[in-house]
Amino acid sequence: MSDYTIAVVDDDLNIRNLVEAYLNRENYRTIGLGNAEEAWKLWRSAPPDLWVLDIMLPGMDGYELCRRIRYEAEVPIIMISAKDSEVDKILGLELGSDDYLVKPFSPRELVARVKRQLQRWYRLRSAGEPEAGSAESAEHAVLQVGTLRILPEERRVFQGGEEADLTFKEFSLLKVFAEHPNRAFTREELLVLVWGDDYYGSDRAVDHLIKRLRKKIDPLPVEAVWGHGYRLRWNGGDIHETAASD
Repeated sequence: MSDYTIAVVDDDLNIRNLVEAYLNRENYRTIGLGNAEEAWKLWRSAPPDLWVLDIMLPGMDGYELCRRIRYEAEVPIIMISAKDSEVDKILGLELGSDDYLVKPFSPRELVARVKRQLQRWYRLRSAGEPEAGSAESAEHAVLQVGTLRILPEERRVFQGGEEADLTFKEFSLLKVFAEHPNRAFTREELLVLVWGDDYYGSDRAVDHLIKRLRKKIDPLPVEAVWGHGYRLRWNGGDIHETAASD
């Protein structure tokens, strides 16, 4: 069996069984769930490696479940729905889903997208983890932006002595800004740097990620650049870099 576990959340048992059957053929472990409340309990107890998430669910809908999961982590999420309007797709992507499939869909296509998301996630995680003893680990262990203290090697952020609990992409985005103070990035540039050059979705995902950062870090020294994108505004000189022992 694969090392990956995939949660399939859909209140239609036939669709759920079909999706699980195709994923099982590819040696993925699956957990089938009929509502978002059960899925949220799973997230709290034994989070899977990827979610296949229907939007129209009884009780809490898929949008809300996606928002809750994404607030805490960057686990891949593929939304499936009978809603095929552009607005529905954009909303799903803005809330943090990585992909969106409209029902009825080909189970083989879903499996292909699952593989793609897991491969991309593995590459992003690997790229974000410097090797022990590398120059990056030894020489650039701490970035200091005013009261904001960023530890790249540990992937931790402190503001005024309090640690901010950031997801993988939230941390990666903040690190990009801190390493290039006052540089204006386009949304497309940030998508490539944080999501990867094979990202599929709206560039408004950048806006949503920054909104989440603002909720966790206040004040956040990142500002919008009208008609362009975003930058970290810093008037205190160069960003201070020290070794971890400093």
